[in-house]
Amino acid sequence: MALLSGALGAAVVLLATRQRWAEGTATVAGGGFPLTARGSDVTGVPAALAIVGLAALVAVFAVRRAGRLLVSGLLALSGAGIAVAALVSASDSSVLDEKAAKVSGDTSATVDALSHTAWPYVAAVGGLLILLAGLLALRYGGRWPAMSGRYERGTDRPRRTARPADPERPEEIWKALDRGEDPTGA
Repeated sequence: MALLSGALGAAVVLLATRQRWAEGTATVAGGGFPLTARGSDVTGVPAALAIVGLAALVAVFAVRRAGRLLVSGLLALSGAGIAVAALVSASDSSVLDEKAAKVSGDTSATVDALSHTAWPYVAAVGGLLILLAGLLALRYGGRWPAMSGRYERGTDRPRRTARPADPERPEEIWKALDRGEDPTGA
Protein backbone atom coordinates (compact mmCIF):
# COMPACT_ATOMS: atom_id res chain seq x y z
CA MET A 1 0.00 0.00 0.00
CA ALA A 2 2.83 2.39 0.86
CA LEU A 3 4.68 1.68 -2.36
CA LEU A 4 1.56 2.21 -4.46
CA SER A 5 0.60 5.35 -2.57
CA GLY A 6 4.06 6.88 -2.87
CA ALA A 7 4.49 6.07 -6.55
CA LEU A 8 1.01 7.30 -7.42
CA GLY A 9 1.51 10.47 -5.38
CA ALA A 10 4.82 11.27 -7.08
CA ALA A 11 3.31 10.67 -10.52
CA VAL A 12 0.36 12.95 -9.71
CA VAL A 13 2.64 15.72 -8.44
CA LEU A 14 4.95 15.54 -11.44
CA LEU A 15 1.95 15.60 -13.79
CA ALA A 16 0.28 18.48 -11.94
CA THR A 17 3.37 20.69 -11.99
CA ARG A 18 3.45 20.47 -15.79
CA GLN A 19 -0.12 21.81 -16.09
CA ARG A 20 -1.49 25.36 -16.13
CA TRP A 21 -1.98 26.72 -12.60
CA ALA A 22 -2.97 30.32 -13.35
CA GLU A 23 -4.09 32.45 -16.27
CA GLY A 24 -4.87 36.09 -16.79
CA THR A 25 -4.79 38.97 -19.23
CA ALA A 26 -2.19 41.74 -19.52
CA THR A 27 -3.25 45.02 -21.08
CA VAL A 28 -0.85 45.95 -23.86
CA ALA A 29 -1.37 49.07 -26.02
CA GLY A 30 -5.11 49.05 -25.49
CA GLY A 31 -5.53 45.33 -26.10
CA GLY A 32 -5.52 42.26 -23.94
CA PHE A 33 -2.75 39.68 -24.10
CA PRO A 34 -3.47 36.28 -22.51
CA LEU A 35 -0.84 34.92 -20.11
CA THR A 36 -0.55 31.53 -18.44
CA ALA A 37 1.70 30.05 -15.77
CA ARG A 38 2.43 26.38 -15.32
CA GLY A 39 3.06 24.87 -11.93
CA SER A 40 6.79 24.65 -12.59
CA ASP A 41 6.75 28.40 -13.38
CA VAL A 42 5.03 29.22 -10.10
CA THR A 43 7.18 27.01 -7.86
CA GLY A 44 9.71 24.28 -8.39
CA VAL A 45 9.36 22.88 -4.88
CA PRO A 46 6.65 20.24 -5.50
CA ALA A 47 8.44 18.65 -8.46
CA ALA A 48 11.78 18.60 -6.66
CA LEU A 49 10.26 17.08 -3.52
CA ALA A 50 8.40 14.51 -5.63
CA ILE A 51 11.73 13.29 -6.99
CA VAL A 52 13.14 13.21 -3.46
CA GLY A 53 10.06 11.24 -2.43
CA LEU A 54 10.58 8.72 -5.23
CA ALA A 55 14.21 8.24 -4.23
CA ALA A 56 13.22 7.82 -0.58
CA LEU A 57 10.51 5.36 -1.56
CA VAL A 58 13.06 3.14 -3.27
CA ALA A 59 15.57 3.59 -0.47
CA VAL A 60 13.05 2.47 2.17
CA PHE A 61 13.38 -1.06 0.87
CA ALA A 62 17.16 -0.89 0.56
CA VAL A 63 18.00 0.05 4.16
CA ARG A 64 17.35 -1.51 7.53
CA ARG A 65 16.57 -0.45 11.10
CA ALA A 66 17.56 3.16 11.87
CA GLY A 67 18.24 3.92 8.21
CA ARG A 68 14.71 2.85 7.33
CA LEU A 69 13.27 5.16 9.99
CA LEU A 70 15.35 8.04 8.70
CA VAL A 71 14.37 7.46 5.06
CA SER A 72 10.71 6.96 6.01
CA GLY A 73 10.78 10.28 7.83
CA LEU A 74 12.29 11.94 4.77
CA LEU A 75 9.53 10.42 2.64
CA ALA A 76 6.85 11.77 4.98
CA LEU A 77 8.46 15.22 5.14
CA SER A 78 8.74 15.45 1.37
CA GLY A 79 5.02 14.66 1.06
CA ALA A 80 4.13 17.29 3.63
CA GLY A 81 6.40 19.82 1.92
CA ILE A 82 4.73 19.19 -1.43
CA ALA A 83 1.27 19.71 0.02
CA VAL A 84 2.24 22.94 1.80
CA ALA A 85 4.14 24.37 -1.20
CA ALA A 86 1.29 23.60 -3.59
CA LEU A 87 -1.36 25.12 -1.31
CA VAL A 88 0.71 28.25 -0.66
CA SER A 89 1.33 28.69 -4.39
CA ALA A 90 -2.29 28.05 -5.38
CA SER A 91 -3.20 31.74 -5.30
CA ASP A 92 0.21 33.19 -6.25
CA SER A 93 0.00 35.77 -9.03
CA SER A 94 3.57 37.08 -8.94
CA VAL A 95 4.72 34.98 -11.91
CA LEU A 96 1.92 36.33 -14.09
CA ASP A 97 2.61 39.87 -12.90
CA GLU A 98 6.26 39.45 -13.94
CA LYS A 99 5.16 38.16 -17.34
CA ALA A 100 2.75 41.11 -17.71
CA ALA A 101 5.54 43.56 -16.91
CA LYS A 102 7.81 41.90 -19.48
CA VAL A 103 5.12 41.84 -22.20
CA SER A 104 3.92 45.41 -21.66
CA GLY A 105 7.32 46.97 -20.99
CA ASP A 106 5.85 48.61 -17.87
CA THR A 107 7.38 47.40 -14.61
CA SER A 108 4.23 48.27 -12.69
CA ALA A 109 1.91 46.29 -14.97
CA THR A 110 -0.19 43.55 -13.42
CA VAL A 111 -2.50 40.85 -14.67
CA ASP A 112 -6.22 41.48 -15.05
CA ALA A 113 -8.92 38.82 -14.95
CA LEU A 114 -6.72 36.44 -12.97
CA SER A 115 -8.01 32.90 -12.48
CA HIS A 116 -6.48 29.80 -10.94
CA THR A 117 -7.02 26.18 -11.89
CA ALA A 118 -7.43 23.13 -9.68
CA TRP A 119 -3.97 21.72 -10.50
CA PRO A 120 -2.26 23.11 -7.38
CA TYR A 121 -4.81 21.22 -5.31
CA VAL A 122 -4.20 18.07 -7.34
CA ALA A 123 -0.49 18.45 -6.57
CA ALA A 124 -1.36 18.85 -2.88
CA VAL A 125 -3.34 15.59 -3.00
CA GLY A 126 -0.30 13.90 -4.55
CA GLY A 127 1.78 15.27 -1.70
CA LEU A 128 -0.68 13.83 0.79
CA LEU A 129 -0.35 10.42 -0.88
CA ILE A 130 3.44 10.61 -0.46
CA LEU A 131 2.93 11.69 3.14
CA LEU A 132 0.69 8.65 3.66
CA ALA A 133 3.40 6.40 2.19
CA GLY A 134 5.94 7.89 4.59
CA LEU A 135 3.66 7.43 7.59
CA LEU A 136 2.95 3.83 6.61
CA ALA A 137 6.68 3.21 6.24
CA LEU A 138 7.31 4.73 9.66
CA ARG A 139 4.62 2.61 11.26
CA TYR A 140 5.06 -0.74 9.50
CA GLY A 141 8.49 -0.47 7.87
CA GLY A 142 10.19 -2.53 10.55
CA ARG A 143 8.21 -5.58 9.43
CA TRP A 144 9.01 -5.22 5.74
CA PRO A 145 11.72 -7.31 4.10
CA ALA A 146 15.03 -5.67 3.27
CA MET A 147 17.42 -6.21 0.44
CA SER A 148 19.83 -9.09 0.89
CA GLY A 149 23.19 -8.43 2.50
CA ARG A 150 24.75 -11.04 0.27
CA TYR A 151 26.74 -8.54 -1.76
CA GLU A 152 27.69 -6.17 1.01
CA ARG A 153 31.36 -5.45 1.51
CA GLY A 154 33.04 -7.26 4.36
CA THR A 155 30.89 -10.36 4.40
CA ASP A 156 33.52 -13.04 4.02
CA ARG A 157 31.92 -16.40 3.90
CA PRO A 158 33.91 -19.53 3.31
CA ARG A 159 33.67 -20.64 -0.28
CA ARG A 160 33.05 -24.22 -1.17
CA THR A 161 35.91 -25.87 -2.94
CA ALA A 162 34.92 -27.91 -5.92
CA ARG A 163 36.09 -31.46 -6.15
CA PRO A 164 38.66 -32.06 -8.86
CA ALA A 165 37.32 -32.89 -12.30
CA ASP A 166 37.30 -36.53 -13.28
CA PRO A 167 39.30 -36.76 -16.54
CA GLU A 168 37.09 -39.63 -17.67
CA ARG A 169 33.96 -37.45 -17.63
CA PRO A 170 34.01 -34.65 -20.23
CA GLU A 171 31.07 -32.80 -18.66
CA GLU A 172 33.04 -32.34 -15.44
CA ILE A 173 36.00 -30.99 -17.39
CA TRP A 174 33.72 -28.43 -19.06
CA LYS A 175 32.18 -27.45 -15.70
CA ALA A 176 35.66 -26.95 -14.24
CA LEU A 177 36.56 -24.75 -17.18
CA ASP A 178 33.35 -22.76 -16.67
CA ARG A 179 34.35 -22.16 -13.05
CA GLY A 180 37.73 -20.92 -14.19
CA GLU A 181 39.66 -23.91 -12.90
CA ASP A 182 42.38 -25.89 -14.62
CA PRO A 183 40.94 -29.39 -15.01
CA THR A 184 44.35 -30.90 -15.74
CA GLY A 185 45.53 -30.16 -12.20
CA ALA A 186 48.83 -28.75 -13.50
